[in-house]
Amino acid sequence: MSEHKQDQCGDDCGCGHDHEHEEHVFIVTNDEGEEREMVMVYTFESDDNVYAVLLDRQDPEQDGVIFRIEEEDEEAFLVGIEDDAEWERVTAIYEEIARTENEGKE
Repeated sequence: MSEHKQDQCGDDCGCGHDHEHEEHVFIVTNDEGEEREMVMVYTFESDDNVYAVLLDRQDPEQDGVIFRIEEEDEEAFLVGIEDDAEWERVTAIYEEIARTENEGKE
């Protein structure tokens, strides 16, 4: 049996894995200290910032959580949005994106 190592594969490696749709999984700790596996499902930009929408891997029907993506020394970090005005702006943008995508599926 062969072992699949993603770093050895190219786009046309024939390994059977869909490299374009690899899951980006993050461990997020909530205010109660509970760790949850979250999957990045969408990113968008607003006011020179990039935001990520994550869904709970165990409960994907639950509402998504939005984080700002910040980069430092070529590493990306998810940062909670503390500013109320920023939060209202990005949730309105995401709700519009979600509404538009849902209309396209009907």
